[in-house]
Amino acid sequence: MGALGRPRRSCLAVPGSSTKMLGKAQGLAADQVFLDLEDSVAPLAKADARKNIVAALTEGDWAGKTKVVRVNDLTTPWTYRDVIDIVEGAGTHLDAIMLPKVQTVAHVQWLDLLLTQIEKTLGLPVGGIGIEAQIENARGLVNVDDIAGASPRVETIIFGPADFMASINMKSLVVGEQPPGYDVGDAYHYILSRLLMAARAHDLQVIDGPYLQIRDVDGFRRVAGRSAALGYDGKWVLHPGQIDAANELFSPDQGDYDHAELILDAYDYYTSEAGGRLGAVMLGDEMIDEASRKMALVIAGKGRAAGMTRTTSFTPPA
Repeated sequence: MGALGRPRRSCLAVPGSSTKMLGKAQGLAADQVFLDLEDSVAPLAKADARKNIVAALTEGDWAGKTKVVRVNDLTTPWTYRDVIDIVEGAGTHLDAIMLPKVQTVAHVQWLDLLLTQIEKTLGLPVGGIGIEAQIENARGLVNVDDIAGASPRVETIIFGPADFMASINMKSLVVGEQPPGYDVGDAYHYILSRLLMAARAHDLQVIDGPYLQIRDVDGFRRVAGRSAALGYDGKWVLHPGQIDAANELFSPDQGDYDHAELILDAYDYYTSEAGGRLGAVMLGDEMIDEASRKMALVIAGKGRAAGMTRTTSFTPPA
């Protein structure tokens, strides 16, 4: 499966300073894990956290998971050493580096160049380690189109709501919830849509950020449902109790998946020689055409990536 086809419905945050959580995360059903060196790790614990992460990646069993490390942002003194130590120590076990608080193209280009130098030195495939760009302030949002296209390594654009809310002086302390007094719609709709358009314009995945009320699964479902409905590929999870909800919300339901596969099968048949080389036909009471095929490809692709099994099949007319 290609880098951009990796399922990222649930992206589990794991503090690099906790060997207990690094061990537990390996047995959880998250599509992606990101082992964190940034906000969840205290400054005095960062050096040991690097060592913990290298050991966890090289000695642990992460089968079936996309493996990512979030380094510190480029306003800190830790970033270069984060990248060097992690990639030199565990580069063959790593799928991507997450760079937080990306504000300009230069941030992505810096990481791209450093990764290239390390890969060449170690004899790793150049370009094999992807980049996940986290947008967490107004400047990053304004520049997100250029950031999304800054390097072939970029795989995902990620919304970082907590820092973003602080950066624009949003009147709320509850991450992901509507600010008090905002009663005209969704205060995050523009941000989520803006990130989505930038990502899709460059064929990237796009991931929603965390919901901090970790025991409020109903609240998580409500907030995650908004970004899932827009077309997001997944959401961060901070607690094992959020994983199943994320995997469900960012997968098609069974009926939609089956219907998408039927559309693809029917369209393939009717456009073939045997089916009469037709461009627009009826599938039951529904007209399908090339646009229908494109929409069905999206739903079918998400279902296949999630490991879903179809329960219906297309039978050509006698």
